[in-house]
This record gives sequence, structure tokens and C-alpha cells, in this order.
Amino acid sequence: MRVAVTGTPGTGKTTAVSLVETDLEVVHANDVIREEGLYTEVDEERGTLVTDLDALGVRLGEYESRAGTGLLVDSHLAHHLDPSAVIVLRCRPDRLESRLRERGESAGKASENAEAEALDLVLSEAVSAVGIENVYEIDTTDREPAAVADEVEAVLAGEREPSAGEVAFEGFV
Repeated sequence: MRVAVTGTPGTGKTTAVSLVETDLEVVHANDVIREEGLYTEVDEERGTLVTDLDALGVRLGEYESRAGTGLLVDSHLAHHLDPSAVIVLRCRPDRLESRLRERGESAGKASENAEAEALDLVLSEAVSAVGIENVYEIDTTDREPAAVADEVEAVLAGEREPSAGEVAFEGFV
């Protein structure tokens, strides 16, 4: 089993997943990409790495074989990595833009990510990847990371129904 925790940058994926108690092996995919050189180029304009998704997929398969219990993978790309279920963390676009600016992102990058959030970009990609019946949304806008981690744990325990399309940010585009 491979469960993805994904969402627009700044929604709280890594923070929440770091607090999750699970038997699954936790993989922070962005760390693996950087540390193991699993990218094809550096996008200087955006200040990001262009990930080699095939190489990352192979590496996750190796982790999965070693773990034997499955993986909990966090990254804004995790829904592209053959998961069985996807948890999409969401944040109100204006709040997301503020979070990104507070952590040092440029105004342009923060605005671009806020727009992607308003347009449900990651959510729609997740639904396309695994089907609406395997997607769970969690709104992180006004939640503490521990509460978000509790919601992730509820999904992993089968205590939460799929919820794609329940979080909406109309009026922010």
C-alpha cells in the first residue's frame, strides 16, 4: 500500500506527516529528490528542481520492498507516484499565499501557488490519478498540525470516508 499526502506547497504536508503515528514507512519525497539527485534539471526561474518521476518511482519501490508495511509519501508530487489513496491537504488561497511569503517565497511564486490552490489543481490531478473514491481532502486553513495529523491517521485507519470535492474556495480566483 502506498498512500500519498499531497497538496499545493505551503498546505502543511511535511509538518503534518511528521506528526503522524503509523506503521507505514514515512517518506518525505522532496528530501529524497534532493539528497539522491532524482531530478533532471534546476528551474532557475522558479527556484525548483525538475523531478525525474520515473527514478523517484523506482526508488519508492525499493523503499516499499524494504519496509514491507507500505509507504506514506508526502510531496506536492506524491499523487503522481502510483498511490492507492491520496490525501490532499488544502488551504484557503489568501492564507496559503501569506504562509508562503512568510517562509521566504517570492511574491510571484506565492501568488502562482495560491492561484493553483483556488483552481483545485492538485485535487483534480489526484482524482484523475486514483479516482474520486480514493481521494480525501483535509482543509488545513485553521487547523493546528496535530489536528491535521489526526485526520491523516483517521484516513489510514479507515475511519474517514473519501471526500474529494468537499473543500471549496470560491471567489479566490
